[in-house]
Amino acid sequence: MLLEEKIKFLKENVEPIYDEICGNGYRASVYLKDGTYLPCVRFRNPDHKTNQAIKRLDEERKGKSIFSSTSGHGYKEIVELFVTTGNRISEFDIARIELSPYAFSKEILSQIRGETSMGWTGFCAKMTDGKVFGFGTSFSFDFFQMPDGYTAKDVIEIINHSYYAKDGTIKKHKIGSTMQRADYNAELINLSRPFFDCYLKGL
Repeated sequence: MLLEEKIKFLKENVEPIYDEICGNGYRASVYLKDGTYLPCVRFRNPDHKTNQAIKRLDEERKGKSIFSSTSGHGYKEIVELFVTTGNRISEFDIARIELSPYAFSKEILSQIRGETSMGWTGFCAKMTDGKVFGFGTSFSFDFFQMPDGYTAKDVIEIINHSYYAKDGTIKKHKIGSTMQRADYNAELINLSRPFFDCYLKGL
């Protein structure tokens, strides 16, 4: 796929998830030119990230950032943040883009509401066959591990702040509590998956 074909595929087949800081994110899977399969890749236009970096660096030069007052090395820390953090791949290494089996639809994501406890959101998802599975994440909602035999397209309903208990029943989390109940089974939780970012001019 050429760059234009990649952008066309994403715009025509993937519903973007909007972020106020980074703009639209298009979640997909890719095959690299050497045949490597990456199931979780988020595509963005680089302009939002670039403008954010320019703004933060300008704040550092003017002494307005919190970093400058804490360590005295704020400018270097901001540069390091933007150039070394996150998993990234280059567009020219990508041979083909496909839909990701691990990306919940925008409609399903909109059903996940609020943190269950500080830094944790736990919920259950009902599938097309009526079965229910537990899910959870600390901060990322872009991609989720799926139970064997299922893809994200099979999710039809979110049951907020709930978990799959050891006795096979669905129970409610106590919102705000950091204590796990005795019947909580962490092995039954499908966690959010790590992913790569790829920036495409013109997306």
